[in-house]
Amino acid sequence: MTVQSCYIYSPAATLSRGVGRVQPCTQAVQPACRLGLVTDSRQSGELAAQLRAVVGQLVRTVRVVDTLAPGQADTLGYLDREGPQTTAELAQRRGVRHQTLAKVAKELMADGLVRAEAHPTDARKVLLHLTPEGRSVLDQERRHRTDRLAAAIEDTLTSAQRRELARGVDLLADLARGLQGSRS
Repeated sequence: MTVQSCYIYSPAATLSRGVGRVQPCTQAVQPACRLGLVTDSRQSGELAAQLRAVVGQLVRTVRVVDTLAPGQADTLGYLDREGPQTTAELAQRRGVRHQTLAKVAKELMADGLVRAEAHPTDARKVLLHLTPEGRSVLDQERRHRTDRLAAAIEDTLTSAQRRELARGVDLLADLARGLQGSRS
């Protein structure tokens, strides 16, 4: 039997910036985490912290197969999902400075993964487009991540756990839609 980790959000154990941290649960709390016994907003906060920590760890672990730098992969992903954008729009979506995104865009253009074209309504701006080569590289990155994750699911989880995970994916999709709808 695999030992599962369980984490809780501890607002009392604050870091230097006054933000709580995620730390391992005690043995007494772990069964509640595993059984999903979340009944109040404090427990929802703990669940949110657990989810953030585990999803972050999962993403970092899956991304070890990436050949692109994270900023490059993120930029290509935005262009793929949302279509052509200016560097300012991409910087805002990625939460980085315009100069940072401009550097990433220059690297991607040099590699032939992105192309720039004049903005149709504002001559001062350019729109960045994903090239066919960029789409191919991005698709390959996604396949590598998917393959790594699929192998881990197959090697680590029982059939019953895989069915439970499938139900959890639906819940995560609902949660993602709810978060997107609450953006201001």
